[in-house]
Amino acid sequence: MHLYNYDPAPNPQRLVHFMRLKGIEIPTTQIDLGTLEQHKPEFQAINPAGTVPCLVLDSGEQLTEVIAICQYLELEHPETPLMGSTALEKALILEWDHKIFTNLLSAIADMLRNGNPNFAGRALPGPIKLDQIPELVERGRVRLQHCWDVFDRALEGRDYLVGDQLTFADIDLYVAMSFAGWVREKVPASATNLVNFQSRMKDLLTT
Repeated sequence: MHLYNYDPAPNPQRLVHFMRLKGIEIPTTQIDLGTLEQHKPEFQAINPAGTVPCLVLDSGEQLTEVIAICQYLELEHPETPLMGSTALEKALILEWDHKIFTNLLSAIADMLRNGNPNFAGRALPGPIKLDQIPELVERGRVRLQHCWDVFDRALEGRDYLVGDQLTFADIDLYVAMSFAGWVREKVPASATNLVNFQSRMKDLLTT
């Protein structure tokens, strides 16, 4: 296997934390998104979509979505389960993961890609050139504030989103919270459950 990634970026970070917690090491080539290396012919020949992460299996097949890569690695390395141990846990983790990706991460990404001039003509990841829509910045901000409330309530009386152990859903929530800093937003102090969660996760994922 070989992994193409850009560790500092939010989406690849999800995989970085997952692999670190499971003790998985895969030969990796860093594709520098800051210098638009994902658009160079060398990487386009590997993944025409120009996105990371991209896991190339020994068979030559590729996995290019974080959730798919993590599911594959979970099945290959079942020790230290992060995708759930019971049928209900597995379903709840996927449910929370979907909510985080389609609501929280999406809101922040809309703000970043439609408000930052560095993303002019690249309002969405991938090969299609799309103009920015400035109105989506404010809409993203409104969505973000709502998300803080939703996830703060979800963590009431709990350390983790699912069960009593850290799972992939918690990784995704933590990464999304950190991603907010890219658009100069942060968890409001009034969302004490989220503030405490972020502090706990930082200790667990950065030590």
